[in-house]
Amino acid sequence: MNNEDETPDNRLRRELPEEVPAAADESSAPQQHQAPPPDAAQAARTQPGETLTGRQRLVKGLWPPRVSRAQLIVALLLFGLGFGLAVQVASNSDSGSALRGARQEDLVRILDELDNRTQRLEDEKQGLEDQRTELENSSNQAAEARKQTAEKEKQLGILAGTVAAQGPGITLTINDTKGTVKADMLLDAIQELRAAGAEAIQVNGVRVVASTYLSDSGKGVSVDGNKITQPYRFKVIGKPQDLEPALNIPGGVVQTLEKEQATVTVERATKIVVDALRAAKLPDYARSSSR
Repeated sequence: MNNEDETPDNRLRRELPEEVPAAADESSAPQQHQAPPPDAAQAARTQPGETLTGRQRLVKGLWPPRVSRAQLIVALLLFGLGFGLAVQVASNSDSGSALRGARQEDLVRILDELDNRTQRLEDEKQGLEDQRTELENSSNQAAEARKQTAEKEKQLGILAGTVAAQGPGITLTINDTKGTVKADMLLDAIQELRAAGAEAIQVNGVRVVASTYLSDSGKGVSVDGNKITQPYRFKVIGKPQDLEPALNIPGGVVQTLEKEQATVTVERATKIVVDALRAAKLPDYARSSSR
């Protein structure tokens, strides 16, 4: 064929590629949607070709959390155990805070008070052992037993408040003009005095014995049902060198009352008279078991 016979249309056709039949249009076919399997649900949310990092895989594995019933019970038990330990540690810290903040002379005074209490118990033990020895070695054991019984009766009478007593001791006076001193504070003072070796106590004309109880009564306090008002005056027989320091220890009776804006004075004396008496009360049901 000559170049002259080539028309522009023939030349253009020869340069174009051969026609290829078009494939069926996939978009025209009806689409069927199928839910991805459960294991592939997480992968479907990622972009094609996207690679998860280790941290992302860890986060997707931990969230949302799957907690079983057994794991929940164990978690609650561990929480309860931790809470109990925290409360115990806080309690121990509070109990020791007063001593940690005390001065050296206060600590020495507390130590002396503990030594004095130990010595009193040792003396009492020695006295009982001496009585036993006298009974065992006495030629007239019956007379010795009667003598010791009479002495014991006097001692028990003092403790029971049925007889008067006198001896060295202290006078504790509490002025409560604000009306802030309550029965439990006076009870703490009585217990501290007993622990320090007080042998006889009288409060505003009322004898304090083992069964004594205190209660708030209006603007005052009742001791065994007898109403007393301030100033509260304690007459205490015992060793003054033990009684006064016991009241003045850090965080003790005197500091507690002074925090309530009460005025407290403690005076030593070589002779204190406790003359308030209690009537001897026979037990209603208890009887001696000796035959």
